[in-house]
Amino acid sequence: MSSLIDSFTIELRRGTLTLAVLSQLQTPQYGYSLVQRLEQAGVSIEQNTLYPLLRRLEKQELVTSSWDTTESRPRKYYVISNYGNEIFEQLKTEWLTLASELNTLLQGDDK
Repeated sequence: MSSLIDSFTIELRRGTLTLAVLSQLQTPQYGYSLVQRLEQAGVSIEQNTLYPLLRRLEKQELVTSSWDTTESRPRKYYVISNYGNEIFEQLKTEWLTLASELNTLLQGDDK
């Protein structure tokens, strides 16, 4: 039963991670700083999940990236694009509506 719950939990999280990541890219972030910001908000994400997601978002033109080579260790920074902001705002509205509807349904189960 635990693996079934794990499977459902992964499915639930998969769709929401994109929204969580986009929400944190209003200012440029590199991978580790993004992981830390998400963890501080209670959203855990593995690096082997984050980097493919960032590459996919970049390919979809939702984020842009640039290298900062001013420090001894070069870092690749990601930031949300204008197009990404448009998509993010629509996804956020969709999420808030869905969460409200589900909350109503789930509270109905307690009665």
